[in-house]
Amino acid sequence: MKRRPVEKDFEQEALPHLPALYSAAVRMTRNEKDAEDLVQDTLLRAYRFFDTFQPGTNCKAWLFRILTNVFCNNYRDREREHVVLTEAESSSANLEQFVGGTDGRDVETALLGRMVSGEVEKALAAVPADFRMAVILADLEDFSYKEIAEIMDCPAGTVMSRLFRGRKILQTLLHDYAVEQGIIQEAASAADPAAPVDIAAYRRRRGQGDAS
Repeated sequence: MKRRPVEKDFEQEALPHLPALYSAAVRMTRNEKDAEDLVQDTLLRAYRFFDTFQPGTNCKAWLFRILTNVFCNNYRDREREHVVLTEAESSSANLEQFVGGTDGRDVETALLGRMVSGEVEKALAAVPADFRMAVILADLEDFSYKEIAEIMDCPAGTVMSRLFRGRKILQTLLHDYAVEQGIIQEAASAADPAAPVDIAAYRRRRGQGDAS
């Protein structure tokens, strides 16, 4: 049986997803050096086990499952969950100041996408790892619930719960900014302040607006 040209296939299948892997790794680890190490470990493991990848299937999802596994096994212990904002002291006063006083008024800046605003990056870094991972996979990388369940190795119901809670935490931190950017309507927000931000719906509306 003819051996597959592993190196060539790997370059064609896996390397195009390197930017997405690194972007997600930065948000998972909240540290550029750790993100580089995480991506390197992921690619080394992916290359080593590339013969298990089924051609024609979703290589990005396969790589993200490896990335998630490596993160959970090797990098989660390095997380500092008590850090809310990198440039602020950990105090309720500073947190309230951040929640109530964002200055992100550039409506052309995507809230969540390849260039995420500084306000959202800071808030996302404050979300606990499991919830943050679900938000990254669903709202930044556009994976389906089924794909996320496979990546995170958990039931789809758990994915939905983690995503709901992650979005709710983001809403708490970004309520005023979300109203300002049109993600939620101010009247609806006042009526149901506990409702999570529907980031996916916002992104669809932005896409329709750009297409018009």
